[in-house]
Amino acid sequence: MSGNAGPTVFRQVCAMLAQVHSFVLQGIDPLACEVEVDVAESGFPKTTIVGLPDTAVKESIERVRSAIVNSGYPFPMARLLVNLAPADIAKSGPVYDLPIAVGLLLAAQVVQTQRHKRLLFAGELALDGRVRPINGVINLAILAKKLGVEGVVVPVDNAEEARAVDGIEVYPVDALSSVVGFLNGTFDIEPLGPVAVEHELARANAAIDFADVRGQEAVKRALTIAAAGGHNLMLLALI
Repeated sequence: MSGNAGPTVFRQVCAMLAQVHSFVLQGIDPLACEVEVDVAESGFPKTTIVGLPDTAVKESIERVRSAIVNSGYPFPMARLLVNLAPADIAKSGPVYDLPIAVGLLLAAQVVQTQRHKRLLFAGELALDGRVRPINGVINLAILAKKLGVEGVVVPVDNAEEARAVDGIEVYPVDALSSVVGFLNGTFDIEPLGPVAVEHELARANAAIDFADVRGQEAVKRALTIAAAGGHNLMLLALI
């Protein structure tokens, strides 16, 4: 008998990789963070997030899964690997929900353009696909200006904070479906330009300003960020 029992059948392994830009804080300095999503149809379906994620980041895949499905899009039943680079800096909070979701939808070819390459993304996702506000958006905007990209895609509630940085476009979004439509060119989002600082200062009618304070640059920056984002601030000093 012949040793050839028949044709050998090979299973085609489908691997898809997507990269989405976001940010990570090192102290108070924003650094570029590459959110890499790899979808491989080989092996048992499993999701792994690497790159020093904290608990909130590890839990993001469950929020992302529900947000994608409840927005009417397919969630890949495959082996998923999410890498947050650089891998030697700790990642915290739900800021990566939106970029991870965009990466998965790119890999699944739901998003079919390359517009995301010119943008930075950040935002928390609700289970129904709504985009919730996060902390640190002004740092995302500062990084976008430094990198020279087109703009940032941020939650609606964070848009005013991002507008404090000039030279970038701010795209406010309230739902994952809006982000998909925007990237595919089927839904228009009017970008917000920088806030008219001089006009706002004129309206404030303040008797003094930071120009009257010598030094204290770190304190001035903290006050500016708190004012731009509507954050609470605790001042401690020796009397």
